[in-house]
Amino acid sequence: MDLRRLGHDVQRVSDRYAGRLGIVRDDAWYLLKLQEEVGELTQAYLMRAGQARTRGLTPEEIEAGFRAELADVLCHVLLMARHHGVDLEAEVTRKWLTWLPDEPEAPASGAPGSGIT
Repeated sequence: MDLRRLGHDVQRVSDRYAGRLGIVRDDAWYLLKLQEEVGELTQAYLMRAGQARTRGLTPEEIEAGFRAELADVLCHVLLMARHHGVDLEAEVTRKWLTWLPDEPEAPASGAPGSGIT
């Protein structure tokens, strides 16, 4: 997945949403919206971990909600980065990927291609 393209597409969706609802997105909105989404992810995680009430949801619904909240957090990180002109691909490469060893490793447990699900 290309983060720049994903960020562009997420921005288009967010623009439509904000326009329809009359939301003014300033610096504070991007941070506060991300914080809201992290809070929703926390709630979904707690439900998934059996540490919060399930509100009558099935285990499948709880799992789907957890996955959806992870996506929301990622999308809002992309939106905030675009708003502030941050090239996330470059920053991830600089901060994280420089630590990769020279030799390839086997995929982590549960990673695509690992055979573990």
